Amino acid sequence: MYTLITRDGMAKRGRLDTVHGIIETPVFMNVGTVGAIKGAVSTDDLREIGTQVELSNTYHLHVRTGDELIRQFGGLHRFMAWDRPILTDSGGFQVFSLAGLRRIKEEGVYFQSHIDGHHIFMGPEESMKIQSNLGSTIAMAFDECPPSKADKTYIRDSVDRTTRWLLRCRTRLEELNGEQGTVNPRQMLFGINQGAVYDDIRIDHARRISELELDGYAVGGLAVGETHQEMYHILDVTVPHLPVDRPTYLMGVGTPANILEAVDRGIDFFDCVYPSRNGRHGHVYTRHGKINLFNKKFELDPRPIEEGCGCPACRSYSRAYIRHLLKAKEMLGMRLCVLHNLYYYNHLMEDIRRAIEEHRFKAFKKSTLEGFSTPED
Repeated sequence: MYTLITRDGMAKRGRLDTVHGIIETPVFMNVGTVGAIKGAVSTDDLREIGTQVELSNTYHLHVRTGDELIRQFGGLHRFMAWDRPILTDSGGFQVFSLAGLRRIKEEGVYFQSHIDGHHIFMGPEESMKIQSNLGSTIAMAFDECPPSKADKTYIRDSVDRTTRWLLRCRTRLEELNGEQGTVNPRQMLFGINQGAVYDDIRIDHARRISELELDGYAVGGLAVGETHQEMYHILDVTVPHLPVDRPTYLMGVGTPANILEAVDRGIDFFDCVYPSRNGRHGHVYTRHGKINLFNKKFELDPRPIEEGCGCPACRSYSRAYIRHLLKAKEMLGMRLCVLHNLYYYNHLMEDIRRAIEEHRFKAFKKSTLEGFSTPED
């Protein structure tokens, strides 16, 4: 059950009560595509850095190692030793990202595995079965994520099909949740709003799926080619037509600035690979913006990545040492940067929640965004 605690303008401070624990929102979900955060980050690490939700990928776990195997272990929570909420995306994004390896039909999508080329079929029912085998806290509906600048006629047909798929997802998940031996019989379902950059299609689709009274709603198909301003505009016109008494999730976004802007528009769930991917390349986030530790100016820098940061990297190590590790291609350097970035994101969300509770989010957003462009002392 989702409780809307307070609002500050459009910004929402909420709480989602799940079978695997409470999620305080706004929340950033740490992305572990195949059941692990890239960068040698353990689930013990995730607990230490304040992670609330881990996100894994239905398609990738299906093709490697296999959802049936994971089900035999009692589901993904037991398999990866994580006792807090997990959200699994549906495989729908792979309809976009693996465009050269798939064919879309009314019944579903025919893929070629990106690993070994073998043929895979995934439709709404198959996606729900895989996610039920994984036993995630929140399952995402199977959808098509079309290119943001695709032809309007194509987008309209795609969105209509996504709506039909959503109804099939809901029916199948209800059946699976009622079956004996289901890993998580209280698995939630979030529907996904699509419509590319077309206001009228987005609004109409938001209204239609809102009538289904799902556990939550996502805005998908953004950050796939449009500008940030186009993305913010779509949120401006779409979010008011989604239920305010349900979680609202912006899929695959984004930078700290993106998150602040989206919270201001009513979004309270986020995920993105940026903190882990950038960390693996020595790019780390601070209140002054992102810095590249490969830069020679950090060669003799004795300071932590961020003064006052409580992450495992900043508590013990200097920029100079972490730079040395990165240059020497030691895995510890990558791991420390990833831990720092995830800690930064998780604690940014804590600060956002506090600012909304105290009805000062606008001021917090302004000062934080200004800080990103303010040089260090």
